[in-house]
Amino acid sequence: MRCPLHSLGILLLPLLLALRPPAADALSPDGLALLAFKSAVTDDPSSALSSWSDADADPCRWVGVTCANTSSGGPRVVGLAVAGKNLSGHVAAELGSLPLLRRLNLHGNRLTGAVPPAIANATSLRSLFLYDNRLAGPLPAAALCALPRLQNLDLSRNALGGALPAELARCGQLERLLLAENALSGAMPAGVWRGMPRLQMLDLSSNNLSGAVPPELGGLPALAGTLNLSRNHLSGGVPPELGRLPATVTLDLRFNNLSGEIPQSGSLASQGPTAFLNNPALCGFPLQVPCRGAAPSSSSPPPPPSSAASSGGAGGGPRQPVRTSLIVLISVADAAGVALIGVVAVYVYWKVRDRRRAAGNDAKDKGDDEEEGRGLFPCPCPCMRADACADSSSESSSDDGGGKCNGSGGGAGEAGGELVAIDKGFKMELDELLRSSAYVLGKGGKGIVYKVVVGNGTTPVAVRRLGGGAAAPERYREFAAEAAAVGRVRHPNVVRLRAYYWSADEKLVVTDFVNNGNLATALRGRSGQPSLSWSLRLRIAKGAARGLAHLHECSPRRFVHGEVKPSNILLDADYNALLADFGLARLLTIAGCTDVYSIAGSGGIMGGALPYARPAALADRSGAYRAPEARAPAGAGARPPSQKADVYSFGVVLLELLTGKAPEHGSPSSSASFLPEQQQEAPELVRWVRRGFEDARPLSELADDAVLRDAGARKEVIAAFHVALGCVEVDPERRPRMKAVSDSLDKIGA
Repeated sequence: MRCPLHSLGILLLPLLLALRPPAADALSPDGLALLAFKSAVTDDPSSALSSWSDADADPCRWVGVTCANTSSGGPRVVGLAVAGKNLSGHVAAELGSLPLLRRLNLHGNRLTGAVPPAIANATSLRSLFLYDNRLAGPLPAAALCALPRLQNLDLSRNALGGALPAELARCGQLERLLLAENALSGAMPAGVWRGMPRLQMLDLSSNNLSGAVPPELGGLPALAGTLNLSRNHLSGGVPPELGRLPATVTLDLRFNNLSGEIPQSGSLASQGPTAFLNNPALCGFPLQVPCRGAAPSSSSPPPPPSSAASSGGAGGGPRQPVRTSLIVLISVADAAGVALIGVVAVYVYWKVRDRRRAAGNDAKDKGDDEEEGRGLFPCPCPCMRADACADSSSESSSDDGGGKCNGSGGGAGEAGGELVAIDKGFKMELDELLRSSAYVLGKGGKGIVYKVVVGNGTTPVAVRRLGGGAAAPERYREFAAEAAAVGRVRHPNVVRLRAYYWSADEKLVVTDFVNNGNLATALRGRSGQPSLSWSLRLRIAKGAARGLAHLHECSPRRFVHGEVKPSNILLDADYNALLADFGLARLLTIAGCTDVYSIAGSGGIMGGALPYARPAALADRSGAYRAPEARAPAGAGARPPSQKADVYSFGVVLLELLTGKAPEHGSPSSSASFLPEQQQEAPELVRWVRRGFEDARPLSELADDAVLRDAGARKEVIAAFHVALGCVEVDPERRPRMKAVSDSLDKIGA
């Protein structure tokens, strides 16, 4: 006989099943793990997780969640990116139950607590970004290093404490380890770094580490980006083994307690002084701090014997008297020698004086002839006048209203109004230059630029008229010295300055002419022409990087360009890049030129073939290429141009090459409302690309379509994106040197 209650239960079972919460059946295990993270969040001021609902059958539509189809179980969660949302709470250990999770990005929040070791249960994890939170406790290296595919670990700007664990030696697959701005203490463990053969970037700056710098860091075979140990309490000497690091590595040992002489071994000899600053006891090159009390070199000659020792004989016997006749003979010989030298000196003096007088008379006669024939100085040329630029195809003519120039024909002293050739191969006279056919390439705040075809039409040059100016005559020497320094730069990716001209009413500079326009025109301004292919874009990027690295590292003054932008990257017929306009701002300042030809967005066109009437779409966006520290208005904390600012500008240009988008490009996902103030100053393109990588967006959404048409370009494009993002770091000290950037680009596609 059945129990009545049992029969009632059977009747009610379908009803109970129908009333069960749907979440347990609707949500996959991945969705439940994500809801566990939402439960661990105690404050969500921007409602970033509001769309996460247990009523959804598919978590792949939730904000910040990326899924991929699998052959066995349908779509699975492979990425979670909820960054910069000011979330409070802790990192849920349940995230470790996402077996196919590859990228976890929770940076820029207010998460507290420890880094849960259970995250290591997500065995597919490759990138873990938890930087810029409030995480504390020790670094769970034993768990994290057990992840077989972990390549990127960034826990910077937290409150992690304790010593660096020795278990880091098991992170053999790690490529980037960033632990800056934490509270790590103790000595850097020895024997750890040999177990990390793939490590490319190591940043332990701004901690409380002490002890010596491990020499084994110099043996990291793959290190190519940054080795940053600055702002710690490290002591002892700089290990000579660090000289084994490649020259592409940016070394930073500032603000420590290192002492002794800097070794001049390997790449250490090529590091700049900024790598060693604020170590009071360090000395030697490149700090220009002499090392006191150094032991004499073994190759130094022995000290001379004392007078007492040298006065005696070899055997210490009595001194031998010197005969009187020998003394007289020596005195006569000395007198004869002095007299002979005097005669020679007088003869040389008179010969030099006669030659100077003869040269002066010839110059005076020549000047009198010129003054008698055509006034003190001829007008530069009708095409060089501001009122003769209406026609872009105008040619020079002696009947175009030139007439005679007013005013003096030359500056003071040696500034006598002549064309000075900097390059010995430049065989052109001023009259030949002025008589040649010319047409206007462009005009703007930096003067008018003409293409001048010399001789038989096979030697075009670009002539920039800087304007009459009101420079003091005594500044000629300064102008000549600056032009000579610029002209000494010799590199296939830099436009060469060939000659200059200075007079009271005219200043000109002559450069090589580059015949294929500039990068700005090639990217956006050539209607009807196909987009640049990836191979051409990579060639342009490599060439521009080599030229800029040469200016920074190898030029006579280690120049700063100051205006790296697409309109200043000229292209020859083979699409090789040449940097233009470097050093021009200084020449304009010395010449006292005013902005009398200002046209908005006229940009740098020195040496380039540009149309005279430029489309509005090509207006220069100079401010968008400037580094954040260079954008402050004058008098409001603006810094002078620097090489690291050039690196930032080049990074923006490289992103433009990769995406095909202007620096002002933005999208709804690139909102900067949640970014720190300094990062909000970055161009929208920089923020958009950085956000795209953080959210693990497909490469096809970031790169220009023309870039991905090339077969096999995907890996090269990703590598170039990483180089560009390193260049546009907000902190100038975190940016690589231009030499390292150039070397990294040269490896792409090699």
